[in-house]
Amino acid sequence: MKLIIPAALLVLLTGCSSQPAPEKPVGMANPASVYCLDQGGKLELRDEPGGVTGYCHLSDGRVVEEWALYHAEHGK
Repeated sequence: MKLIIPAALLVLLTGCSSQPAPEKPVGMANPASVYCLDQGGKLELRDEPGGVTGYCHLSDGRVVEEWALYHAEHGK
């Protein structure tokens, strides 16, 4: 009887121990950036007053904001 109570407490406390949450994998890539690269473009990120903006340098010489390019082909 003396061993049953401590053993039961040990089992209960072990069940209550918290495990750290596993790290979440990085989310999916920015679809506008992926689309730029799929079109043969090169991505350039610029620091601007509103934050970072991606620009796609296309093979025909055009430089287009990546989301504008994406929405032109996929709609909003």
